[in-house]
Amino acid sequence: MDDVVQPDTPEAEAQAQVISSTPIYTYILIGSIAAVFLAQLLFGDALSTISFTVLAGDERSAVAAGFVKQYFIRNHEYWRILTGAAVHGGLLHVVMNCYAFLMFGRIVEMLSNRAHLAIVFLLSCIGGGLLSLYFLPDMPSVGASGGIVGLLGYVTVYAFRRHRFISPQFRKSLLINIGFLFVFGLILFNVVDNYGHLGGLITGAVYGFVQIPSNEYVDPREAGRITKAFGVAAVGIFVATCLLSIVLIFNYRNKTLPLSFDAPSSSTPTR
Repeated sequence: MDDVVQPDTPEAEAQAQVISSTPIYTYILIGSIAAVFLAQLLFGDALSTISFTVLAGDERSAVAAGFVKQYFIRNHEYWRILTGAAVHGGLLHVVMNCYAFLMFGRIVEMLSNRAHLAIVFLLSCIGGGLLSLYFLPDMPSVGASGGIVGLLGYVTVYAFRRHRFISPQFRKSLLINIGFLFVFGLILFNVVDNYGHLGGLITGAVYGFVQIPSNEYVDPREAGRITKAFGVAAVGIFVATCLLSIVLIFNYRNKTLPLSFDAPSSSTPTR
């Protein structure tokens, strides 16, 4: 974090203010994801598969609220593209995603307006889901990392568009993060939804190209009333999505899993 900005810039002022400010939207969104995982522990299979491995899958919650593409298309359950981002495959999966969300969320709320954090996250969840739907139409997906990788894409564009204020070391670390993400995905291609990650990354980067000012005299933390309203709406939509996920998981607790989900947990890619 100390290498992000240089002195006497709008970004430096933002970094100084972050000491006394709180990344509110980041905490709200992470708290919502944690609440869904608590429901998975209580009503799904997460309690019986909590083995500290990314392969520990909660198939019951995946059926109830995950991004099951067949249900999304055939049953018109379009809400699954978002509830799938709220559900996670196991303890390590949710911890890794929440930690990454905290890191990148704090940076976005420090350097930009928190409204953009919520908007980028929500749009990237959808963008990642759509690309996964196109390339992996038969494979269900769970996890918020499409939206989190969208934040990485946004911050990377920010670092290069405002390169005078961002240190080369920080830009290098962002590229290393992107490289590690896809190397990790290639190694675990059978359990990681790489298309969900790629779709989220592209969505966040495109939003960054459109929104982030390249003019050094424009404060990137400024946002109009409409943008702030969209940010509040994005937070509200995801919180409502998490509440819906909890209800769906609760209602599915006593139902029998479909035969197509009786396979090992690796059949459900994580995002």
